[in-house]
Amino acid sequence: MSRSARPARLVAAASVMAGALLLAACSPTITTKPYAPSDGARVNLTDQVRGINLMVVSEGEGEPGAVLGALANGSAEDVDFVLAAEGAEPISLTVPAGQTVYLSADQQGEQAVDAQIGAVAAQPGGDLDATLSGAGVDEDFFLPVMDGTLPEYEAWVPSTTGV
Repeated sequence: MSRSARPARLVAAASVMAGALLLAACSPTITTKPYAPSDGARVNLTDQVRGINLMVVSEGEGEPGAVLGALANGSAEDVDFVLAAEGAEPISLTVPAGQTVYLSADQQGEQAVDAQIGAVAAQPGGDLDATLSGAGVDEDFFLPVMDGTLPEYEAWVPSTTGV
């Protein structure tokens, strides 16, 4: 008597599909979680108040640095932000309710503030210990330091020649 392998194949295929569905159900959907999609740091102070893509661009340790990124205020009230980075004077600014302010950015039609650090206390590729404060919350984070090696940051490196 000859036995068909067809039922065994169907059972095996169904088991594999059930296992794959079970694993997919246990795995979180990564795209629904907030993250920093670029080189900078994301700092969530509240659900509506945050720092976005924060970083420093500098020629090197001890040189001036430009702070890039944005401070977003989705709340109904103005928020006073303070960004304090290791070895630098704190940067303070108010972001109006429902607005985003870009730091050291040339955004047409957007609010932009020139934010500088006099002397960066880390080499490019490193991080500065930093704190972002606003909406009654203080959050410690690592502020990445970049240089002009990547073309997208080259224009933001502060000049030390005074030209």
